[in-house]
Amino acid sequence: MNLRCAIVDDEPLALNLLESYVKKTPFLTLVGKYASAVQAMDELGENKADLLFLDIQMPQLSGLEFSKLVDARTRIVFTTAFEQYAIEGYKVNALDYLLKPISYPDFLQAANKAVQWFELQQKPREKKDAIFVKSDYKLVRIELNNILYIEGLKDYVKIYEAGNPHPVLSLMSMKSMEEMLPASRFLRVHRSFIVNKEKIRIIDRGRIVFGDTYIPISDSYKEAWQNYLDGK
Repeated sequence: MNLRCAIVDDEPLALNLLESYVKKTPFLTLVGKYASAVQAMDELGENKADLLFLDIQMPQLSGLEFSKLVDARTRIVFTTAFEQYAIEGYKVNALDYLLKPISYPDFLQAANKAVQWFELQQKPREKKDAIFVKSDYKLVRIELNNILYIEGLKDYVKIYEAGNPHPVLSLMSMKSMEEMLPASRFLRVHRSFIVNKEKIRIIDRGRIVFGDTYIPISDSYKEAWQNYLDGK
């Protein structure tokens, strides 16, 4: 797989270093490099990028602000000299976070994460047997067959698996989680819950039971729930 990438950084040395890293990485193709987010906003639209190496602290328009404007299909790797931006970076669903000065091995690891992500997305959702989610700054593979249910908690999701006493915690939205899952196997039944249809064994007074957890069916999802019960 070959990924089209772009670099945005207001520091010329950092911009040139990342450019050299891209050129020595065989599966990356550089489609643009920009000295500011404003310049990238004006010019990047013509050069669609799969992957964006984006500095956070820049004048006029910060990397965090710009990340909310790029194409939703573009994956972002933030680059910065300030470690305190890590959490903010993950809140906008960045694929990775690189702390300056950036070594080539760290750069290559982030690029490989991007390849993993795109390869997984190319596989039809209905045929997936696993997904990758970010947890503790790592990509964690979750087998779909092991998932019992997923709970949304503001900026996070908790993924509960059979045989695992502790849920996997990932900083992402329920909408993003839902989009990763095949609709034939998973059903959203509440603003805060997605369930694995194959794992439903007990329904008690309109609630799905997983051990000590009772999952409600909200009014917004009752039609989809009834269709599932009716076998539609």
